[in-house]
Amino acid sequence: MGRVAYLFPGQGAQYVGMGVELAEAFPAARTLFDRASSVLGFDLLELCRTGPEERLQQTENTQPAILVTSLACLEAVRGRIPPPAVAAGLSLGEYSALVCAGSLRFEDAVRVVRLRGQFMQEATQGRQTAMAAVLGLSPEAVEAICQRASSLGVCEASNYNAPDQVVVAGDRAAVEEAVRLARQAGAKRAVLLAVSAPFHTSLMRPAAERLQQVLDSVPLQDARLPVVANVTARPVREASQIRRLLVEQVASPVRWAQSVQRMASEGVDTFVELGPGTVLSGLVRRCVRGAVAVHVEDQASLEKAVAALGALAGAGSAVPQPEAAGGEA
Repeated sequence: MGRVAYLFPGQGAQYVGMGVELAEAFPAARTLFDRASSVLGFDLLELCRTGPEERLQQTENTQPAILVTSLACLEAVRGRIPPPAVAAGLSLGEYSALVCAGSLRFEDAVRVVRLRGQFMQEATQGRQTAMAAVLGLSPEAVEAICQRASSLGVCEASNYNAPDQVVVAGDRAAVEEAVRLARQAGAKRAVLLAVSAPFHTSLMRPAAERLQQVLDSVPLQDARLPVVANVTARPVREASQIRRLLVEQVASPVRWAQSVQRMASEGVDTFVELGPGTVLSGLVRRCVRGAVAVHVEDQASLEKAVAALGALAGAGSAVPQPEAAGGEA
């Protein structure tokens, strides 16, 4: 087998109950929830356990909840599956990847993503916006559709999820027009998403500016293993570059398909998704034919992943271990 990548999901993967089983089974995972609760000023594990869903869906709560659940999954797999040669995360998940890689300290990550969620939510308050997924058209075709629809307002590609799946976002009227044009162009599906803001578009620039002020005060270290950045789809390790890319990421499209293909081109053939849901595993299979993709979000999926990766046990011993979320980077 080749190299292993650890992947971390972004917003939209959340659900009531996420992370609870692993927090109860692994003291190190439970400790992360306790530490996050101290930063946030409320019981994060209880929010994950019981919701209510409306509160968990609020961006400023969703982002720390997914981050901590993902890192709890990382604690659960530590020492049980091969370590990563590289890490990556979708949007918010990039922060989980940076904690895994030892670049960003856990408490700092919790605090930053809470504010990031708040800034992103507030960036377009009072403006009618939308996001939509387009399946079955090439990225170039979707970009051309966005250009046509932009006569009605901002309409941009915001997520390149797979070779045939692009998310568009912007002003609602323009995005609705893009959906109509995509269907006309023969898209398999073109549907509006239940998302509260046009993430990863130029409309998020006010959030990026506010986030920059926060990130300027956060200590970052060079990463112990490469993290593939959403903005460039290239591996990065240098702290100053990481800081700049995290700011750019808020108002730039997420190049997820290109990121997965880049990892595959560098010898990664096994992808481990750590956190709620299986979205990234599905996208990996659509981006790289023959790739092994497993996920860990609870006890059952943990045992299944450990069994599936058993053949890799002991492989890659020279690969850097992921940074413990509790450690100084």
